[in-house]
Amino acid sequence: MGQRHIHLQPLGGVAGDMFVAAMLDALPGAEAETLACVRRVVAEAEAAVALEAARDCGLTGRRFRVTESRPTETGHAHVHWSALRRRIESTGLPAGVMRRTLAIFQHLAEAEARVHGVPPGQVAFHEVGAVDSLVDIVAAAALIEAAGACGWSCEPLPLGQGTVMSTHGRLPVPAPATTELLRGMPTVSDGLEGERVTPTGAAIVRHLEPAFMLPARPGRLAETGTGFGRRSLPGMPNMLRVLIFETEAADAGLDAGAVGLVEFEVDDQSPEDLAVALDRLRRQPMVRDVVQYPVTGKKGRLSSAVRLLTDPDAVQAVAAACLEETRTLGLRWSVVNRLSVPRRTVSVDGPAGTMQVKIAQRPGGTTAKAESDDVREIAGSHRRDEVRRMAEQKALKQLEKDP
Repeated sequence: MGQRHIHLQPLGGVAGDMFVAAMLDALPGAEAETLACVRRVVAEAEAAVALEAARDCGLTGRRFRVTESRPTETGHAHVHWSALRRRIESTGLPAGVMRRTLAIFQHLAEAEARVHGVPPGQVAFHEVGAVDSLVDIVAAAALIEAAGACGWSCEPLPLGQGTVMSTHGRLPVPAPATTELLRGMPTVSDGLEGERVTPTGAAIVRHLEPAFMLPARPGRLAETGTGFGRRSLPGMPNMLRVLIFETEAADAGLDAGAVGLVEFEVDDQSPEDLAVALDRLRRQPMVRDVVQYPVTGKKGRLSSAVRLLTDPDAVQAVAAACLEETRTLGLRWSVVNRLSVPRRTVSVDGPAGTMQVKIAQRPGGTTAKAESDDVREIAGSHRRDEVRRMAEQKALKQLEKDP
């Protein structure tokens, strides 16, 4: 199996229970471990947890239901983030699930802190401090971890409209903390009333850092899952659907995955200034490669086209850096499939020092390529082709002895 890519379709919106239900519908094999993680944090005496078959507008899917055994008088818990953090840290959750659970809650704490003007450590959770939200977030963290290394994307999130009741009284939709979490995310308004994205749902999406565009070739559609919310929406199902794609390696031995792609053109920046800007971009840890090539722009102007490869979850950050470092007025970005051959570098003795040779495991066999800088520096009076060929042959023989 190659790299996974998971795409979210929030037709009805996103809430913690909808995300968990959709992921469990798509990945039923993860249910036992997910519920085991939940029970490390929330005992059976505190809440009943059930994954139910459900229908909405004639469609089938799942609904994740949490029933608190001892609800508070007001129906909402009042828990300080510092105390909740200590509770989670004491549970012995698997390291990855622990890290994601705390990260999602940290997003919530920072959003609440901005809304109320207090440090995150002093935030007191109300609705999201309840047991059902704790269960949703732990389960979501377990499922994200179970999905493994993969790319994530999401369609624009529905804003909803109207008002919602909270412990602070009646508030506009989206709720204040939700709007903080939605900053920078594409949204849509379909005219339907009510809360469509909950704070918990927004925090989960914020943690995923998805691209808001499905890759042009996401791969083979392997699994789908549908999670239903608790409300009924007029004229459409209140559902979140996940699509799980798998990119297959074309040949054995190839590494399949995803990579971010950022492209733009610039025609009004001097070559010297653009070279400095691209060097700065190239040094950023989330940038994998930068190439520049000449193109003819409007009015016959000679322009520079630039293409950057980035980590899949860093395309928006790299795009912002490009707009800051260069004079381009616009750019394009996407997450695309990538195939690469396994490679490594070995050292061999040259005629006047050590040389580095790059070894590539191609489907048709192993190839070797000596580093050009080493050839140029070491060749001296020797012919460069001979030095290069000698180094590459030594590297291949070395691999035969010690693969």
